[in-house]
Amino acid sequence: MSANRGRHPHHDAPDTGDELRRLAGLPDGPERDGLREEVVRAWLPMAHRIAGRYRDRGEALDDLRQVAAVGLVKAVDHFDPGRGAAFESYAVPTITGEVRRHFRDHTWCLRVPRRTQELRGRVRAVYQELSQSGREPSVTEIAERAALEVAEVREGLSALHAHTALSLDAELAPGADGGSATLADTLGAPDPALETVVEREAVKRLIGDLTERERRILYLRFFRGMTQSRIAEEFGISQMHVSRLLSSTCARLRSRVTAGAA
Repeated sequence: MSANRGRHPHHDAPDTGDELRRLAGLPDGPERDGLREEVVRAWLPMAHRIAGRYRDRGEALDDLRQVAAVGLVKAVDHFDPGRGAAFESYAVPTITGEVRRHFRDHTWCLRVPRRTQELRGRVRAVYQELSQSGREPSVTEIAERAALEVAEVREGLSALHAHTALSLDAELAPGADGGSATLADTLGAPDPALETVVEREAVKRLIGDLTERERRILYLRFFRGMTQSRIAEEFGISQMHVSRLLSSTCARLRSRVTAGAA
């Protein structure tokens, strides 16, 4: 590898101009593969440093370094030394773009449109800047500083936490009894009564045709939850009689509902 022959903006950028020019003129084969690997290895420390800028954002540093290495390989493969530009001026944005694309495409818990992701980045940067004063910046202040509409700021803010998901086992604030509930405790559950909505609506219009006693027995059994024995005591009849009345009344209603649906 050539010795450093000039100053670079990046302290860990090696001078591989000769090698890159040779690489561009070599045909595919073992010699080219070996030189390509040598160049990549020389620039790898810089690629790892670029990856390090994105640590502590929810991705393992080793994974980010692998992504940066992929970007470096792409830069080596597509760099054209004949244009006269320094390799680092091509490699740095290529590596950085690969890492940012990884975050954009693979680290969102919720699928967020690219426009919203871009708004999130701008809003996040301005929010952090304004928050240094020690108070919560308003949406209007963020919009003015970021040169965005208020609606765009709200859209960006809504995506701030899309990278991570809160576990359903996460504990909420302690309750009055000192116990703590979880997020799962706040979620609703299927209402079993929903399964009978259609049947109830279909029967409702037919209830009026029943006798007062039949309506009362149905009400006590199915709306008050009383047992047949208690209903029998209230009416002064046998439990068997109540059972027969319920069966015959339900059968008649069912028959009429079925006939009406046919």
